[in-house]
Amino acid sequence: MNLSLETLNLQVKTSLKELLQTANLEKDDIFVLGCSTSEVQGKHIGKDSNITIGRTIVKTLLDVLEPLGINLAVQGCEHINRALVVERHVAKDNHLDIVTVFPTLHAGGAAQIAAFENFKDPVEVEHITAEAGMDIGDTSIGMHVKFVQIPVRTSINQIGEAHTTFLRSRPKLIGGQRAKYTWDPFGDL
Repeated sequence: MNLSLETLNLQVKTSLKELLQTANLEKDDIFVLGCSTSEVQGKHIGKDSNITIGRTIVKTLLDVLEPLGINLAVQGCEHINRALVVERHVAKDNHLDIVTVFPTLHAGGAAQIAAFENFKDPVEVEHITAEAGMDIGDTSIGMHVKFVQIPVRTSINQIGEAHTTFLRSRPKLIGGQRAKYTWDPFGDL
């Protein structure tokens, strides 16, 4: 891998900050990370997990998200059914069912291990509804991001060698022709 950890940190931080500028997240919102450290290295997903890369990515995200009061959820791989590591208070506050599984490099992945190392009281849950997320290496985070999902383009479309996808969400627009989607208290008077 020709990617330095400083470059990795900068790519993650830059893309996250650009996503946050459009995502309009609030305190206590959930942000999901899907991450293949194998893909970051240019290898096949699930074949060459790298704990140093996982630690760098998770720590970089936490350094930005924690001061904003945004909760990080880290998705695991298919071998644990894409369960997510969250802080216990996030699971309790959002009425999420806690499941019993602990990540390994080849079942959960390096980013999940890094989350367990960095969170104060980590637990695994099966499902969440996050307001936004970052997918590094095509790990399919869409199942965990609130409907309606909107892709966000940042200046970073690759982290290391891994393709990236960034998602935010918005409330559904409901109604028909007569519905309005912005508030004007005097519009119909």
